[in-house]
Amino acid sequence: MFNDEAQALRERYAQALKAHFGADGRRINHALKVLGFAERIMTGEGVAPEVQKIVVITALLHDVGIKAAEEKYQSSAGPYQELEGPPIVRAIMSSYGEPAPLIERVAYIVGGHHTPGKNDGLDFQIIWESDLLVNIEEDGLAADKAKLPAIIEKNFRTATGRAIAQAEYLR
Repeated sequence: MFNDEAQALRERYAQALKAHFGADGRRINHALKVLGFAERIMTGEGVAPEVQKIVVITALLHDVGIKAAEEKYQSSAGPYQELEGPPIVRAIMSSYGEPAPLIERVAYIVGGHHTPGKNDGLDFQIIWESDLLVNIEEDGLAADKAKLPAIIEKNFRTATGRAIAQAEYLR
């Protein structure tokens, strides 16, 4: 999928992300970093084009619920993001005429991306790993080198994701 069509998809949803978050560069940059790791994992794992499309869109939109969560609950906690994100995802993707099954898959992952028990497929796993790769740095988890091996062992199921985590944070 890393071709002209993929680039157009990436650009379309990156613009939607930027329109949604406006001047909130931190949230935009977080999503772009997640996408970067997701693309590396997909390449390493040889992921099928239909899964790549799900992952690219989800990586860019996974945190869109934060803004509504902060407005409604004065919190960006994961459960609030998971509650508020899917309706926003559906609206954005519907505006681009995406098919319902694709919209619902992305909405499902966005609606569960902080809940390990909802992880039910490779597309979800790639988002899980990519978001964690970014959060390890952003949340200061990288400073605790003693806990990182257990975090990596518990959370990384793809060989590529595990190798990236080890290279980024254990060496």
